[in-house]
Amino acid sequence: MLHPSWVGVSAYISEYWSVIIATVVFAFVGAVTIYYTVNQLNKNISLSLIKAIKARAKRYKKWKDKVPAASHIWRKEVIPRSKGLKCCVCLKSVSPPQYSGGTIHQCDICGAAAHPSCSGNAHKDCKCVSMAGLDHVLHQWAVQWIDSVDHSEEDSFCCYCDESCNGAFLAGSPVWYCMWCQRLVHVDCHSSLAKETGDICDLGPLKRLILSPLCVKELHWTGAGILSSITNGANELASTVRETIRIRSKRYKKGSASADSDSSGAIELPSDVEGDSQEVNSAAKRRDDQANGELSEVHQSSDAEKDKQHVPDNVATTNRSQRENSHVQNHQKYEIINVPSDSRPLLVFINKRSGAQSGDSLRQRLQILLNPVQVFELSKQQGPDVGLALFRKVTHFRVLVCGGDGTAGWVLDAIEKQKFETPPPVAILPAGTGNDLARVLCWGGGLGVIEKRGGLFSVLQDVEHAAVTVLDRWKITIKDNQGKLMAPPKFMNNYFGVGCDAKVALDIHNLREENPEWFYSQFMNKVLYAREGAKNIMDNTFDCFPWDVKLEIDGSKIDIPQDSEGILVANIRSYMGGVDLWKNEDDVSDTYLPQSMHDKKLEVVSFTGMLHLGRLQVGLSRAKRLAQGHHIKVEISTTMPIQVDGEPWSQEPGTIEVSHHSQAFMLKRVSEEPLGHAASVMADILENAENSGIISASQKRTLLQEIASRLL
Repeated sequence: MLHPSWVGVSAYISEYWSVIIATVVFAFVGAVTIYYTVNQLNKNISLSLIKAIKARAKRYKKWKDKVPAASHIWRKEVIPRSKGLKCCVCLKSVSPPQYSGGTIHQCDICGAAAHPSCSGNAHKDCKCVSMAGLDHVLHQWAVQWIDSVDHSEEDSFCCYCDESCNGAFLAGSPVWYCMWCQRLVHVDCHSSLAKETGDICDLGPLKRLILSPLCVKELHWTGAGILSSITNGANELASTVRETIRIRSKRYKKGSASADSDSSGAIELPSDVEGDSQEVNSAAKRRDDQANGELSEVHQSSDAEKDKQHVPDNVATTNRSQRENSHVQNHQKYEIINVPSDSRPLLVFINKRSGAQSGDSLRQRLQILLNPVQVFELSKQQGPDVGLALFRKVTHFRVLVCGGDGTAGWVLDAIEKQKFETPPPVAILPAGTGNDLARVLCWGGGLGVIEKRGGLFSVLQDVEHAAVTVLDRWKITIKDNQGKLMAPPKFMNNYFGVGCDAKVALDIHNLREENPEWFYSQFMNKVLYAREGAKNIMDNTFDCFPWDVKLEIDGSKIDIPQDSEGILVANIRSYMGGVDLWKNEDDVSDTYLPQSMHDKKLEVVSFTGMLHLGRLQVGLSRAKRLAQGHHIKVEISTTMPIQVDGEPWSQEPGTIEVSHHSQAFMLKRVSEEPLGHAASVMADILENAENSGIISASQKRTLLQEIASRLL
């Protein structure tokens, strides 16, 4: 018989192991249950997807007589890990184990996937960008090939029965979505919906921003046009080869290259638009990307455009202009006609090389929400002029720039050259590194704002309801000591810097040229900026800065503090990704007026070095205010780094003058501002008054400027 103490221990051990065994059993049962549930969910989703594809294929013959055929724009993609993705032709999985590491064809417009051997047999049922001649826009029901986070909450219910469309795990009815209004419908409900509504689509909540396919007329190409495009393609390939050779040779030639390029007559583009020597060969890309047997140049925003190499910087202005005109003619396959007076179609420009380099994803998401002909990808071969020329006859439209401050400036320059009677207002989706202009217009400091605000759908709604404001634009002329122009005039929107801050920008620019693969995200860009700044903390390059630089504002000479290593001329209240240099709220004296981006005045501050800039970045210091004025003159007696809106170069001795040039219309996000909302409503009223002939375009422009100056 066991001792009483051992009996207690034995009972404790028995209870302990019982708990352990029970825990293991419950964990095993739970794991099996979860595995079974997930597996069943995947099966039901896959089954629902196949049902939707089959149902759509059966009705394709009926639909193709109502809606013009539209070929898919195939591009090669690495096989995704998603097990539920099916080929739209054979309905088999596009990602079986034996194809691991291979590629598939995926439509650049609607996201449909197909095996490379099947894509040529796919139905021509992609999003039809042109329905000119029809009386109404018809729903284009499709399978939702890719998961989208850009829909509103209301769009998760069937537009006929109002029941949830997220019942795939319950093996519910398969679902279609309309490629125009984004609404969902159960396949079983579609027949009833079509009988009651005639399958007419109202373009959904974003109808004012969407360019209706009824307003897009497809132009017919002639044989001469095809021959011209082939010739241009050959010229582009030759230019690519020459440019690749030039870039590689340029890496071994450092010294006066920056000064030489600045003094030439070439047109300069923002650094966040410039290509790199690592790009895929465009000729090989064209052979790979096929659209049902056709090249993927059917749409404006095809991949054949996005991978073209950039034009050499030393090409003469006249030759570049001729080439741009040729691109405008070859890419205008459509004409916009009969746009309703209450419509405000959105023209989108995307720079995929800005900041986080998310252009490909943004382009596809925007093409799903809008008409694909509204979305243009910028490159050195295709600038904003192509899109602006297409929208030339549209009375009221808005522009969305997906890129950094340099891209925004490029688009503003192009709008000014078009000489619109009423220039379109511009919104900015921040995709650059600093995004200072986007910050002061309340669009945020990076692409993370998209998900925070409910996806692109919510961002586009903000664009529709944004208030029109104005932005001062400044002209910068550079002359040598004899008074001769050293370079074509430049235009400034944000700021103009001389000294230590410009040196960091120049170092980053050179680093980007040599190692473009390092700049793959906004976070990494900021890390590299910090690294280059830290390297210059102990640099004594600017010890003589106050004596090498002379500053004059509105005819009065301004003394530069002796400890200064740089000055900045600012037009907006954001620098280096959100630093407020002027700090209006801290001003308790009457010496200076508050800073404004539309008061036709500039603010000038100084820095004491890179350590001072670092302290400014974290809010531990403030810049030294020097003056405010309408006309700025800076004389430099030695070669000095200079930057305008983040675009740096090394400047030879001379005189730099900054004077007011014009005012551009911008869009400011005003979701939470009562005064901004009032300004937005007033802008709509003025546009309606212009449409009714009550006021002229010039009167509307004057009134908009007055409203912006008083309310925003």
